[in-house]
Amino acid sequence: MTKEQQDTGSWAPRHVLIIGASRGIGFELVRQYIAEGCQVTATARQADGLGRLQRAGAKALMLDVASAAGASALAWQIDGEAFDLVVLNAGVYGPATQGLDTPTGADFDTVMHTNVLAAMRLLPQLVDALAPNARLALMSSRMGSMALRNSPAGWLYRASKAALNSVLCDVALVLQGRALCVALHPGWVRTDMGGPGADLEVTASVAGLRSVLQRLQPAHHGHLLDHTGEVLPW
Repeated sequence: MTKEQQDTGSWAPRHVLIIGASRGIGFELVRQYIAEGCQVTATARQADGLGRLQRAGAKALMLDVASAAGASALAWQIDGEAFDLVVLNAGVYGPATQGLDTPTGADFDTVMHTNVLAAMRLLPQLVDALAPNARLALMSSRMGSMALRNSPAGWLYRASKAALNSVLCDVALVLQGRALCVALHPGWVRTDMGGPGADLEVTASVAGLRSVLQRLQPAHHGHLLDHTGEVLPW
């Protein structure tokens, strides 16, 4: 952020990091921020995803968020960087259950390692790579909200996002005064995860998320917001 931006109270990212960006919401964040003129660093776990990011104009980093070794390697890959905005987007849905269907141990480990443990491994490494007045967002879901819960569908995914929301609250306590930290609900989006019957095109969801991040105020720190800017209850 420049001195002029600080004086006027405006904020605009120049250097952006998107973790989990090979497709869907993550890739669209990359595409829109590059179109805005931002320098974008983005991660993917496979070669085809890295190639897609490079062709889009991003600096592409190999990262498997579910791997302890992969996660630990992020620190040296971003050493010396100063990101105005970091979005931790990587996530999986897991089994599409409708009731109290016990998850397998393998499904539990995959969902919890990807959606929760990965964040707890990566976030400590990201702290030193945040620019002054940075913004940090975890891609969550209203499905993780306890107060808004009206269905048990996808209860493993719900549990993982509720846990991720707890992680966000702790991160917000640690980074109070250093970075604005929020959890984001992108809406029900037509991606591989959301499916063809979802409410929102990915372009509209991401445009909304970008607007929310642009307009964040200190009062939003440590909260869950949807793509329209509405603060959602935990």
